[in-house]
Amino acid sequence: MISDTTSVLKGDYCNSLTQYSRFVTREVAIGDIPMGGSHPIRIQSMTTTDTLNTIATVEQTIRMVEAGCEYVRITAPSIKEAQNLAEIKKELRLRGYNVPLVADIHFTPNAAEVAARIVEKVRINPGNYADKKRFDQLDYTPAEYQAELDRIYSKFAPLVKICKEYGTAMRIGTNHGSLSDRIMSYYGDTPRGMVESAMEFMRMCEALDYHNLVISMKSSNPQVMVQAYRLLVETMKNEGMNYPLHLGVTEAGDGEDGRIKSAVGIGTLLEDGLGDTIRVSLTEEPEYEAPVARALAKRYEKRRSSETGEDVRSSERLQLPDGFSPYEYKKRASAELNTFIGGHQVPRVIVDLSNKNLKDPKILAGAGYNFSELLDKYHMGDQSVDFVYLADQLPSFNMPGNLKQLYDYSTWREIANRKNTHPLYTFTDYIKADQKDGFLNLVKISNADLKTEDFRKLEINDTLVFVLETDQEHGMADQRQFFFSLSEAGIQVPVIIRRSYTKEMLAADAESVVSNLQLYSATDMGALLVDGLGDGIWLDAPDMDTKSLVSTSFGILQATRSRISKTEYISCPSCGRTLFDLQETTQMIRSRTSHLKGLKIGIMGCIVNGPGEMADADYGYVGTGPGKITLYRGREVVKKSVNTENALDELIDIIREDGNWIEPA
Repeated sequence: MISDTTSVLKGDYCNSLTQYSRFVTREVAIGDIPMGGSHPIRIQSMTTTDTLNTIATVEQTIRMVEAGCEYVRITAPSIKEAQNLAEIKKELRLRGYNVPLVADIHFTPNAAEVAARIVEKVRINPGNYADKKRFDQLDYTPAEYQAELDRIYSKFAPLVKICKEYGTAMRIGTNHGSLSDRIMSYYGDTPRGMVESAMEFMRMCEALDYHNLVISMKSSNPQVMVQAYRLLVETMKNEGMNYPLHLGVTEAGDGEDGRIKSAVGIGTLLEDGLGDTIRVSLTEEPEYEAPVARALAKRYEKRRSSETGEDVRSSERLQLPDGFSPYEYKKRASAELNTFIGGHQVPRVIVDLSNKNLKDPKILAGAGYNFSELLDKYHMGDQSVDFVYLADQLPSFNMPGNLKQLYDYSTWREIANRKNTHPLYTFTDYIKADQKDGFLNLVKISNADLKTEDFRKLEINDTLVFVLETDQEHGMADQRQFFFSLSEAGIQVPVIIRRSYTKEMLAADAESVVSNLQLYSATDMGALLVDGLGDGIWLDAPDMDTKSLVSTSFGILQATRSRISKTEYISCPSCGRTLFDLQETTQMIRSRTSHLKGLKIGIMGCIVNGPGEMADADYGYVGTGPGKITLYRGREVVKKSVNTENALDELIDIIREDGNWIEPA
């Protein structure tokens, strides 16, 4: 019978919501590089070469190790690839590389049993390891369900016994896109289904006295991924388990999108002390993944549970407000002011132009407003900001009619024509101000201000917007506590999240300054937005160009599903199973569809996760054979075995038939 712990869940998924405290997991031996316990967060990636090409795989592995990979995963789709892992390992050792190898297994238990005798770790996907995935809706009686578990146990137990004999570790890696029909029928396409998919196999391992396990809960949707890992941790704790966590967002994509999407998912969990190893899945060469993962992990090396370094006990610090669940998305209730901010409105974006030359309207191009001298008018883009902060500078040109300008209170009060202009106050200035705007008053505030006598005197009205700032090292938790305190007090003032990053902060790692801005801000702001906290964002980095700040801001909102401003590509990172050049194909599809704002397109190199991950996409492009592509509408196959040279045209035809095609401008 299935263990269902839903009724006893308390939101106890991390040690503390207010201070950084790493969740201590069981130590697992993986070659010479152990994971979990007090060990650092480990970095890993996956090869994209043909596993039967020994030299190519070895040389790519070496490049990955040199880039910072501590574990290297290699696909083994059949016995012959599993057997060749021995040759790959032998060649690596001859060249002086001792990196632990991980065999990636999906549909082939016999390949897993071969690989487990060779490599340091095997990864199995419980959704398709001795289980069925045909997208059938089935009904099970409890007895029938147990019979299926017994059948899976008989297929799985031999692998566990081999791992015990050879000292091989195992990752039980659930993918949102490849839950079995059995799990889908019983639990649905949910984080709970993901957790139970893994827990079934974990319970089998425990019954066989095998504990060298690492667990993952991956999804291409950061919201689902975060919720599933949290639910996994609480479920494990309820059953006396504390296995290490492998963090990753599947099919994150490439470039800025891939980095931001990965940071929203991975960073949110790292902020709460969860995670023992990271794989950033980019549609790029695998050696580019490790530096990104390293940049995410490095921020937590020096963080302590408290100033004294003592452990933070859950019972003392873990306080969730009424109505908030870490396992499902629900936007914080806020007042909707003048049908512009808060309530059901999309989160607003602010950018600082106070240090720019405000004599030329072209300065607004980076903020999404392109000025045509010929027409003497502005053209808005899909990523046009809602506010510009000008401090005490008055522009010498006319602003766009729908762009709101923010001035410091002392300057705003002297402006004669206040149309589309609004004051930004310090908290003290707002308390003392003798003039207020009748439309919007933005007030800078911190979590510490909530405890002051001035805050108790604050008059809450329907023009007030908080601009939430923090100077704390663990700034996300500081700002989250502010939101929780507002909820407990019943205050529904809209809140804009503001985070600032200096050049020194962004230059603290090998990644570029722009990449670090994407990673840090997507972690800090995304961790709030993914839980429905925030009515706007204001990203500050004085040394960064406006276009980068704006693009990153909208990228964070897109990744958290808070505000959609562009096409989303759910693109797998490629591996030895991939049936076409994924990077080239992704760029080709992007070049012809990037104008389809709000559309989600899945680009999958093979069938392993394709249809399932594309449940979160509107359309799918999946490699199903050499030179052959299958096209999907959601999970529905529309056209099979389309020649590669015609596949994109036929995909566009499907989009056009559905009425979703727009001719590019």
